[in-house]
Amino acid sequence: MSTTTDPTVSGAATDPKAFRTFAEFYPFYLSEHSNRTCRRLHFVGSTLALACLVMLIVTRQPQWLLYGLLAGYGFAWIGHFGFEKNKPASFKRPLYSFMGDWVMYKDIWTGRIPF
Repeated sequence: MSTTTDPTVSGAATDPKAFRTFAEFYPFYLSEHSNRTCRRLHFVGSTLALACLVMLIVTRQPQWLLYGLLAGYGFAWIGHFGFEKNKPASFKRPLYSFMGDWVMYKDIWTGRIPF
């Protein structure tokens, strides 16, 4: 049994730290979101995070930043641990994972990824 760190191979043995670019990382990111309920929870969390960002700007009350982070990551982590049965890639590649969240969000809105 081999444990690969080849970034072109998806699956549990892939180390997210092995990717050199976001373009290499994104297919892996999508493979970690194959469960429709997980994607839906990400989408809801991201939408709520955007609403919290609007509230932060409108009210200038800093607690909205905390609410946005809790909504975004809370829904995503429920999706991963409860439905996808994997660990979020944000634990090893936080920036690429954050970018992946928003690219996937856009891809869901545009119909490239099924909701």
